[in-house]
Amino acid sequence: MNRRIITTDVTEEDKKIETSLRPQLLSEYIGQERIKSTLKIFIDAAKSRKEPLDHVLFYGPPGLGKTTLCGIIANEMGGNMKVTSGPAIEKPGEIAAILNGLSEGDVLFVDEIHRLNRQVEEVLYPAMEDYAIDIMLGKDSSARSIRLELPKFTLVGATTRAGLLTAPLRDRFGIIQKMDFYTPAELKTIVMRSADVMQVKIEEEGAFEIARRSRGTPRLANRLLKRVRDFAQVKYDGVITKAVADFALDILDVDKLGLDNNDRAILNAMIQKFSGGPVGLETLAACLGEDAGTLEDVYEPYLLMNGLINRTPRGRVATEAAYHHLGLSQS
Repeated sequence: MNRRIITTDVTEEDKKIETSLRPQLLSEYIGQERIKSTLKIFIDAAKSRKEPLDHVLFYGPPGLGKTTLCGIIANEMGGNMKVTSGPAIEKPGEIAAILNGLSEGDVLFVDEIHRLNRQVEEVLYPAMEDYAIDIMLGKDSSARSIRLELPKFTLVGATTRAGLLTAPLRDRFGIIQKMDFYTPAELKTIVMRSADVMQVKIEEEGAFEIARRSRGTPRLANRLLKRVRDFAQVKYDGVITKAVADFALDILDVDKLGLDNNDRAILNAMIQKFSGGPVGLETLAACLGEDAGTLEDVYEPYLLMNGLINRTPRGRVATEAAYHHLGLSQS
């Protein structure tokens, strides 16, 4: 199946626009009210004691603002942020070099922390607990260990798969927060703010139309805003109204629920070829010419979350909501 505009993974296009759209302070951050209020207390307490913030772990689906929150923590604490990712650190020496390069009060952000090498993890344990790392020098009988003191830093981990984290690593995080999907009202506010930063005129109804098709994800909302802006500038007078947003998103094949052609193809196949199911995953994948793993990991979660399909022991079943959404009658 073709490349999707509604993917929540980072694209090259996102990297170009996200930096300028990211809020810098906790007061500017929209949504995730529970996490914001908790973080504010922890940050204020750490600042009053002149201590680094406890290590933080954010987990949840991609595109919800984990990296943004890390940048905000660094700004609020008055430190610098260093960014790396789990797969990028292959050897213990690499993480030791990164940790040694930190200054007092810095924030180290490790994306996809569940993909860290086990040997690298072992180096992190004493670094997180005692702000020190043990380095081995020499070989065989002349080998000796040197303890290297580190500046007091905050490690912020982000993962989409919290269940894959090892228990010892997870236990060393003092603050663990789950990121939730955003409501259309919160996304509307984000779209309005992004439009202001991008110097695009937008009406509230137009912002809401983009927001409700964004699958609860700010990254997707900003990407759709960028696409709709192009339509507004070329086809209309540069103002994003509800009609402009409707027209642009319909051409981009993003419907009222945020489903694209691929999602609708899955639902149509289940209903028209298998009478709504139950149909096995492998059979459905073969019918669509798609990989079963991709179907299960990429497409199904959103359809399940919106109650459009059900998983049963006998296979996948299309729900009444799926028939209603496609305008078909359940015979």
